[in-house]
Amino acid sequence: MANFYSILLTLVTIAAGLVWLYDAKFKKPTRLTRIAEEEQRLQQQLDDEARERLAPQGRVAEFAQSVFPILFVILIVRSFFYEPFRIPSASMMPTMLAGDFILVQKYSYSIRDPLFRTELFATGTPERGEIAVFKYPVNPQVDFIKRIIGTPGDRIIYRNKTLYLEPACVKQSAECPQLQVIERDVRPQDEVYFSRSTPLVRYREQIGTVEHDILIDPTIAPRTAYFYQQAGTAPDEWIVPEGHYFFMGDNRDNSEDSRYWGFVPQDNLVGRATFIWMSFEMNRDASSWLPQWVPTAVRWNRLGSVE
Repeated sequence: MANFYSILLTLVTIAAGLVWLYDAKFKKPTRLTRIAEEEQRLQQQLDDEARERLAPQGRVAEFAQSVFPILFVILIVRSFFYEPFRIPSASMMPTMLAGDFILVQKYSYSIRDPLFRTELFATGTPERGEIAVFKYPVNPQVDFIKRIIGTPGDRIIYRNKTLYLEPACVKQSAECPQLQVIERDVRPQDEVYFSRSTPLVRYREQIGTVEHDILIDPTIAPRTAYFYQQAGTAPDEWIVPEGHYFFMGDNRDNSEDSRYWGFVPQDNLVGRATFIWMSFEMNRDASSWLPQWVPTAVRWNRLGSVE
C-alpha cells in the first residue's frame, strides 16, 4: 500500500499528541497541586528529582510527550516537503538504478493532505522532461516513477522506437508547433548496461529543456500490438487529455509506462524526483549466508541531483 506509511505516521502522531494533550490538561494540574501542597507543608521548594518521586508522570504520557514533537516534524516534512523513495526496478536506467534512494519534492506541483491526498492548493506545473513519482493509475496503491514526456494537449508518437512530439497549441500563439522528431545521439559508454545478457545501446535525448540518457534494446521488436489504444488515433499515437500526463521510462524497452496503460491524472502526481541521497548495490550471490536484502556495496558516485 503506497500510502500506508503516510497514514500510519499521521495516526501515530495524532495519537501521541492526544495522549500528551490529555495528560497536560487533566493529569498535570493534579500533579502540580500535590507538589504545591507538599512544598507548603515542608516550607521549602522541592528539587526536580523529589517532585518526580512525589508526583510521577505516567510512562505512556512521558513517552508521548517526548516523541510527539519529533513525529510532528517528520510528518510535516514528509507530507509537504520531501519524501524518500527507493527505486525498485531497472525501468529508469541509466538515470536511476535499482537500489537508488531518492528524495521526492512533494510541493513541486501541489500541497495535499497526507491522509486522503486532497489537493489543498496548487504550487507548480509539471514540465516535460521532469522525473516524477505518481500513483499507478491501474492500481493507485502502488507508486511509479517515470519521466514526463507529454503534457495536456501534446500529441505523441512512438514509432519504430523513435519518439515524435507535437506540443500543444497555445491559444495566444500565432503559429502552432509542428510535429518534431526527438533527436538522439549515440553516447560513448564507459559502463555497459544489460537486459539479461543483451548489451543496451545508450543515447542522449532532450525532452523540453532536459537532456538525459536513454537505453534501447536492439534485439526487441516494437511492441505496438501491446500499446494502449486511444480512440481516434493510430496504434502508436496518443493525444494527452486535459488534466493528464504521458510518462515513459528511460530504459525504453524495459519499462511499463503510458505506452501500455495510458495517461496519468494530475491528481495521481506525488512529486518531482530531485536528489539521490543513497545508492546500494544488491548483487549478493544466492549461496551467501547473508540475507539478499543486505547491500553488497555503496555506489557513492551516484549521489547527487537528478536530471
